[in-house]
Amino acid sequence: MIGLRRCALALLMVVVFAHHAWAGSPSDQLRAQIERVVRTVEDADLKKDGKAKERRTAVRRIADDIFDFNETAKRSLARHWLQRTPAERKEFVDLFANLLERSYISKIELYNGERIAYLGETVEGDQATVRTKLLTKQGTEIPIEYKMLRTPNDRWLVYDVVIEGVSLVANYRTQFNKIIQTSSYQELVKKMKTKQAEFLDEQRRTSDRS
Repeated sequence: MIGLRRCALALLMVVVFAHHAWAGSPSDQLRAQIERVVRTVEDADLKKDGKAKERRTAVRRIADDIFDFNETAKRSLARHWLQRTPAERKEFVDLFANLLERSYISKIELYNGERIAYLGETVEGDQATVRTKLLTKQGTEIPIEYKMLRTPNDRWLVYDVVIEGVSLVANYRTQFNKIIQTSSYQELVKKMKTKQAEFLDEQRRTSDRS
């Protein structure tokens, strides 16, 4: 299982694209807007008590612009995706995007001055892999690869993150397949909806206390 902190830090380096920064190579797009997400995470106003929801909304808004949740969800569901109706696919993508937010994107606020080194990229048609290395303050080096797809307007969207050789998509695929095989697809959706409801309830309680 990928550690939440490491995956969160990896996703921090994903959520860095501005609307005006689509031109250039995948590495250029990834590198160019690192400071934007850092400014969001370190914004003094957003770090105040009671601002957690606003902070996460700001990060999620950027993530929606650059993360191909549909592609990530489809690859995570794998062969089971083919058996779903259009309505089921839309529902699953929405649930998956919220799952990713709860599990990882909300942890981005753990960012503490880590740096990223760009080691190169491989582009094959409309697919690319950007190789990086996360450098922590403790001197640890964490290899991270970003799998990306190019859209018709030259945006490069991330659909998978590979941390120390472990794929985010493969990790979820294993979990989802196990639930479907031992129970059913409907049970997987039920579990995802339950977790989402619990998260929303916790957010409401947190908001009421602030």
